[in-house]
Amino acid sequence: QVQLVESGGGLVQPGGSLRLSCKASGRIFRIDEMAWYRQRPGKQRELVAKISSDSSTNYLDSVKGRFTISRDNAKNTQYLQMNSLEPEDTAEYYCYARVATMGPTFAGSACWGQGTPITVYS
Repeated sequence: QVQLVESGGGLVQPGGSLRLSCKASGRIFRIDEMAWYRQRPGKQRELVAKISSDSSTNYLDSVKGRFTISRDNAKNTQYLQMNSLEPEDTAEYYCYARVATMGPTFAGSACWGQGTPITVYS
């Protein structure tokens, strides 16, 4: 019912920048929390950044000061601006959103994007 489509991944050298986008479409009454997760090779999926409906944000310690999460509610889209990328940031990045699909007063359900790879290489 709801699709999250990511874009913006790719290859970048250390110190470079990338911007990820994630657009939600479908039966959407309300989007609560939005977030980006990543799964590095051989590691468990981890929360990178999240943004609440009031735009308060939280970040993984290792990306603080380098990554910025934002959202455009009118477009049902979230972004992750990634600067000063490091080889340790190489991972599959997934967007997440908690979306109310049954009606405006219903609780939201977890929705995931398909993932987009980022490789930071020297």
